[in-house]
Amino acid sequence: MATKTKIKIVDDTNLRLEIDKLYEQTDQIDLAKWAINCAKHILHFSEFEKYDTTVIENGFKTNELWQIGKASVHEVRQAGFKIHAIARKCKTEIAKSAIRSSGQAVGVGHMSEHAMVCSDYAIKTIQLVFPDKVNKVSDERQWQLKELKQFTHKL
Repeated sequence: MATKTKIKIVDDTNLRLEIDKLYEQTDQIDLAKWAINCAKHILHFSEFEKYDTTVIENGFKTNELWQIGKASVHEVRQAGFKIHAIARKCKTEIAKSAIRSSGQAVGVGHMSEHAMVCSDYAIKTIQLVFPDKVNKVSDERQWQLKELKQFTHKL
């Protein structure tokens, strides 16, 4: 069953559905790797705001440690919460959305469902950066699909 978008975005629904089908067949660790790649891909759009980037870097590292059994789900959740706290303090919606994508990516160690929310926040970020350019959304979804296929080569 397809996931529902939890945030308001204009999307390339066919590409999201294709990603969603692969998402359903992908294990949680590979989804975490994919989500972190998605978040990193758009995070540079938040750079014009001043914030502590080490919190996000530490979040990614905590998730990577979780992937190899060296961090707990609790540690992953706490790292994600710290990232979302930074997003709440942002002045621009672009930075807030890009940073939320990172928080969702880290949270995949807690729940797989965060992977699709991460990818949706990446799309929201693209929409905010490139308003009225739907092709940019499709380009980002194509990139996300290509990335996810790298992790689903076993299928």
